Amino acid sequence: MSEKQDFEPEAVRVAEQLRSAIIDGLKLPGSKLIEREVAAELGVSRLPVREALKVLISEGLVLQRPRSCATVREFKAADIADVIEVRVALELMTFKLAAQRYTRQSLSDLREVLDEEIDSARSGDAVVSRRAGARFHDLVNSMAGNELLCELHRSLGGRMRWLMAQHDDLMQMALEHERLYEAIAARDAAAMDELIPEHLETSRASANARQAKVAVGAH
Repeated sequence: MSEKQDFEPEAVRVAEQLRSAIIDGLKLPGSKLIEREVAAELGVSRLPVREALKVLISEGLVLQRPRSCATVREFKAADIADVIEVRVALELMTFKLAAQRYTRQSLSDLREVLDEEIDSARSGDAVVSRRAGARFHDLVNSMAGNELLCELHRSLGGRMRWLMAQHDDLMQMALEHERLYEAIAARDAAAMDELIPEHLETSRASANARQAKVAVGAH
């Protein structure tokens, strides 16, 4: 077995640990990700850390500066606007296809995840609620039944999860997901033309408000 095959699964695990730490706010925007320090923190060698950082750079969550170490990306208003513009186009197609193609089982699975998001939002468990919200979107992607569309979503998955993690009003997000669920269940694809832009406007406003707080706190 090659050296790359040996560390590849570990690199995937390290990438997910770092991704979650960034999205959950444990690693702050602008903070340095020094290979040897991350390796020591996670109890692994530097090689899987190096590969994991490459993945996170490709996802847009980490930046590699010339002649410097990697850093957690600081999302500006323009970055957020770019993600929203792309998401509107992708989500409209995804949710409309899901409304047309879902099965009884996939709809039941979606309801289960939605109930988890609502329950955790009600109890104030932000991490569980946001992760359930991300799984809600992942399941809708699967329900759409379009592999190319799923690939596009995966390529943007890190930035989309980061955006969802900026929501402070957990119940508002959960209730917006419930309205989207109801439209899917009713096979009302036309309703998405109104619901998706409204949903993503909530995301944009929440992310910009969170970033403004961070900027104020940094001064």
